Formats: sequence, structure tokens, C-alpha cells
Amino acid sequence: MKNKLHLKAFTLSELLVVLVIIGILILIAIPVVGPLISKANSVEAKKQLAHIHSLQKTYFYEFSRFTDDLTQLGFEQAKTVEEGGNAKYMIEVVEYSTNSFLARATAIVDFDQDGEINVWEINQDGQLTEVVKD
Repeated sequence: MKNKLHLKAFTLSELLVVLVIIGILILIAIPVVGPLISKANSVEAKKQLAHIHSLQKTYFYEFSRFTDDLTQLGFEQAKTVEEGGNAKYMIEVVEYSTNSFLARATAIVDFDQDGEINVWEINQDGQLTEVVKD
């Protein structure tokens, strides 16, 4: 009497069918997930610009004017993905005068690969606007 050990397993064709089904599901999900990723990344720009607005207001209360120098504000740009960091937006003050400023967050990554780069701006009144949608 020989004892034969039989293991239950899937055949190669069954595994291939499962992989094909998973691939089809991923292809269906990518267009749905793309805008959500872009929206989630824009939260970084909104938070950074709100922080710049807060720092500019504090600076204005102390010196009675706004500035374009982020180091004077105490703002330090996080390392971008190009520099090996996590930040996907470059923050800068593009316009300023004694009683107004305009700060901009420009994406350095094209989130949905459509050739458009996301841009957000905030002014001295705290009005946050999306100038270029991605």
C-alpha cells in the first residue's frame, strides 16, 4: 500500500484567469481614483498657503507691512519630491506691497498626466483660489 499525498492547488490557467480579472478591475478603477489623488494632493497647497497667510498677518502686525521673504516670515519650504522629499508644491510670494500680498503654490508634479500643472493662490484677505486646475 502506497500513501500518495495529494495537495489541493490551483492550476496555472485558474491563476491566469484571476490575474486577468484583477487587471481589468484596476483598469476600471484608475480613472475614478485619479481625480481623488489630485484633490488629496491639493490639500498640501491649501494648508501651506493658509500657513503663509497666518505668518504674513503676524509679520504685518509687527512691522506694519508685508514681505516677500519667506525666511523673514519663518517659513521653511519642505524638500520637494525632486530634492528627495515629500512636498509636491513650490511656495512663493509673487506680489507684495505695504498692505497687500499674493502667495502662490505651484505643483511640481502633473498629478493626472494631462500637461496642466496645479496652481493655488492666497491674498492678504485669506481668499484661497485655484488658478489652474489639474
